Amino acid sequence: MNRSSSHAVDFMGSARASAGARHGSRTGGDSARPMRTARAPSAAREARALPNLTESLRLGWRMAWVAWLSAGMLMPTFGAEPNPSPPVPVTVAVFDFDAREELGKDYGKDAAALITAHLSGNPAVWTLERAELDRLLAEQSLGLSGIADPATAARVGQITGARVLVTGRAFRAGNELVFVAKVIGTETSRVYGELVKGGKDRPLTQVTEELAGKLAATIAARADTLIARVSTHADRLEQLKSAVKTTRRPAVSVSISETHFGTPAVDPAAQTELALLLTELGCPMVDAKSATVPELEIAGEAFSELGLRRAGLVSCRARVEITVRDRATGRILVTDRQTAVAVDVGEHTAAKRALSEAAAELALRIIPKALN
Repeated sequence: MNRSSSHAVDFMGSARASAGARHGSRTGGDSARPMRTARAPSAAREARALPNLTESLRLGWRMAWVAWLSAGMLMPTFGAEPNPSPPVPVTVAVFDFDAREELGKDYGKDAAALITAHLSGNPAVWTLERAELDRLLAEQSLGLSGIADPATAARVGQITGARVLVTGRAFRAGNELVFVAKVIGTETSRVYGELVKGGKDRPLTQVTEELAGKLAATIAARADTLIARVSTHADRLEQLKSAVKTTRRPAVSVSISETHFGTPAVDPAAQTELALLLTELGCPMVDAKSATVPELEIAGEAFSELGLRRAGLVSCRARVEITVRDRATGRILVTDRQTAVAVDVGEHTAAKRALSEAAAELALRIIPKALN
């Protein structure tokens, strides 16, 4: 992602400016004259009004954040790590809304940009940057709209690190403008809905502000069903023991090159996490200096990037890509990848946590396939 909090500000500003400029013309009114009637504000006034969230919405977000903190939603710790992670905001990806042609060519895209901008002001939510989301999905031939089935949602979660997806539709029903949104948990496949409606000339900024408030409240209230229970290192080890049906425990070598913020790591977290799980499962670990030749070779790459800084916390995003090969035959047994996001008070600690989380999630999928 390689973005700081200043990037988030730039993104919000560009979203307000582009969406307000495109849709302000539909609201009518002259921004040069004071408005004494119930007419919708001008595009310029919409853009200026966007960051001025209503007091009730700000209060709702503060209450949601307190509820989130009290719920104790912590990132997992690995091994004997002594210091617990700080509470982690939910990573959310907002997809383009489907919109009827009568609303305008870019209406659905602008709606998603404005909802993302509104949600980014919520301390309980981390929103994925639009350009980064677009790039990641393009790599997998997925679009920014049409995420409807749980299988696709789970795949998007693995690729982007998002734990919650938001998508929906916008249309006119008679004289009303209607927005129907879906909140999808990528880890649990649970789906919740929210609806906002108003007069057909209601400004897009107002509709998306109201919808963003409802979405934030739903994510906070339904976090226990949208987001899977946090797994500890011990939980994952037990899952692996149950998933591996054979008693075979081949010698394994693990080599995962790792880069933090463009600099090679001397203590690769992903490799360490994967090797630790394999060792505790009973597989002998070997390397280039060992007398024993490995039966299975696990190789791959990992990198971490800075996400955002907010309220004394730092988010980092990591991606790990792994291939498992049978050394004797040269056959590739498994190829997989995982993305994870972690938050901590320190930049490098957050990066390590994200890499360890991604590697641990990969282990649950690749180790049973390689050993069974």
